[in-house]
Amino acid sequence: MSRHRLSGLPSGRRTKLAMLALWVVIAAVMGPLALKLTDVQDNDSLGSLPAGAEASRAAARAEAAFPEPDALVAVAVYVREAGLTDADRAKVDADRAAFAAYATGGSVAEPVPAADGKALLLSFQLAGGDDEQAAAVGPVKDRLAAQTPDGLRTALTGSAGAEDDLTDAFSGLDVTLLLATVAAVAVLLLLTYRSPVLWLVPLLTAAVASQVAGGIVYLLAKHTGLSVDLQSQNILTILSIGVGVDYALLIVARYREELRRHEDRHEAMAIALRRSFPAICASAATVAVGLLCLLAADQPATHGLGPVGAIAVVATFTAMTTLLPAVLVLFGRWVFWPFVPRFTPGIEGQDVAADHGVWARIARLVGSRPRTVWLGTAAVLAALTFGVTNLSVGLPGDETFTKEVGSITGQRLIERHYPGGTLAPAVVIAAAGTAAPVADAARTVDGVATVGEPQRSADGRWVRIEATFTTEPTGPAAQQALQRLRDAVRTVPESQALVGGDTAYEVDGDAVTSRDNLVVIPLVLAVILVVLMGLLRAVVAPLVLLASVVLSYAAALGAAGFLLDAMGHPRLWSAVPLQTFLFIVALGVDYTIFLMTRAREEAAQLGHRQGVLHALTVTGGVITSAGVVLAATFAALTVLPMVPSVQIGVIVTAGVLIDTLLVRSLLVPALAVHIGRAAWWPGRLSHAAPRPEVPAPTERVATHS
Repeated sequence: MSRHRLSGLPSGRRTKLAMLALWVVIAAVMGPLALKLTDVQDNDSLGSLPAGAEASRAAARAEAAFPEPDALVAVAVYVREAGLTDADRAKVDADRAAFAAYATGGSVAEPVPAADGKALLLSFQLAGGDDEQAAAVGPVKDRLAAQTPDGLRTALTGSAGAEDDLTDAFSGLDVTLLLATVAAVAVLLLLTYRSPVLWLVPLLTAAVASQVAGGIVYLLAKHTGLSVDLQSQNILTILSIGVGVDYALLIVARYREELRRHEDRHEAMAIALRRSFPAICASAATVAVGLLCLLAADQPATHGLGPVGAIAVVATFTAMTTLLPAVLVLFGRWVFWPFVPRFTPGIEGQDVAADHGVWARIARLVGSRPRTVWLGTAAVLAALTFGVTNLSVGLPGDETFTKEVGSITGQRLIERHYPGGTLAPAVVIAAAGTAAPVADAARTVDGVATVGEPQRSADGRWVRIEATFTTEPTGPAAQQALQRLRDAVRTVPESQALVGGDTAYEVDGDAVTSRDNLVVIPLVLAVILVVLMGLLRAVVAPLVLLASVVLSYAAALGAAGFLLDAMGHPRLWSAVPLQTFLFIVALGVDYTIFLMTRAREEAAQLGHRQGVLHALTVTGGVITSAGVVLAATFAALTVLPMVPSVQIGVIVTAGVLIDTLLVRSLLVPALAVHIGRAAWWPGRLSHAAPRPEVPAPTERVATHS
């Protein structure tokens, strides 16, 4: 079906009603399913590794050889820096007796004292099923905090404490995130449209798109095994609203202009949609295909984010190009009140600069000194990249939350008074016949504090040996010790040794992340380059644009480096660089697509230089508004209590603003003017004879791409 016929469906006098009815049915079916999306979340993928990683293979072998009930482990820690008193020990004994009611087997092991005499540990598995275990954590915490002698510090950690803290932290936050996003976007739309009514239409349409996308993801997760976690569900919400409002701003801006030139609002919408559709379609395709490139990643959290995000983008694109136009046409011109666009015969004679004063002045600056502008802008972007030195990759487990929670407090207390790896020893799974030499090899490793006695599996094939590191288990020293431990146990003939545990997960996670970066980043860049070449029918301009978005990402990472360092979160979660690269590059190139497709259209009529400057003039306002709105939606991620979410929010917000305000507004148009017609090589525009600069006809004032 041609673009002309498609644009007529939501804008037709009768077909608009059919389109609305269709969306009512879709929303009625998908809305209830979207509400069930949390039921199919698998948040284990947020920290998991691919099955081929050694840590994963070690865990699988241990689970098969040493089957244990899938129970949460509660670790209660008691600390007095001046040394434990008799009253403290009485408190521990009383708690131990009380905890027996919640423990597997009805008993709790003797407390484990610290060598310095300042701490005691009680560790036990919670009894019952998942619900019973979750319900038991509250009473355990209450008992731990009750009747505590003055000066004695207590905390609950272990998997029981960590899971309870995570549940508390995210209780109701899906609603908080949604409200924060909607509030930010609503304020910006009110400022943009200056209408008490119009801002509701794109926002509600984006909300419908989000629900439809959520329903589709739920069905795929339930019936096809699609992985969805808390992070990908949050990104789904952000993308639906942010990208949806972006597309709405472009369509509404073009529709407003066409209403001034056409008395029939149906005709005005058909033209507006037809002329804005190619760039919006190219934008959606770029982002969706870019997200699908994440399927090439091995990291489960990154791999699963790809299809969820792509579904959100496609659903949003469909809603914004079908539902939004139908609603706008149905409401008529009054939806723009109090600034209602009136049909004005002869509008073609008006001056472009009169409607786009600020952007006309920016275009004159770019046109008069293009080389100075792009060199100066590039220098600013290069200076921002120095902030990258404030960042490092590798987020310690005790820095996952934005504020300290009980389980983190407990971990730090234990690290202060026990060997660094007490709570997270390395686990060696080896052939039973090599138990003694494997244990001896482990004891020779520099950085290993203690090596436990080998535990034989029920079938007699395997042994499990725990090795405790001298330092904090996720730090660089422990990671180096883990590598030495792996090398040492592998030298034992026929040991078939695998080393797992928390430190192993960190080491293997870093390796997987490095591999994903090397594979996915070039793939994303190649996809974007192909899309730009097909859209602009050129080679030079797409290469320049690709280089500009890469520079934009580097500048965003640097700017975020200054901000995150000031916020106290400079150590990035391992998946953050790749995920933010995708969002900044794929979303940032949107604005360049909107600008350059318009520039190509204008260049065919006005000549290259005047066409680029005119495109900058007439697209500047609406694209800047779209960028600010998208940045605000990602900034809403900073309300979440998880450091990775805050890091993604800060980096992508910085990237979108940099791309909108500097790259698309100054760097790209200045480069295009400086390069000249060669930017369109080998397309026909590169061979067109130079045209004298003429005033741009006002009919081109309308913002479209």
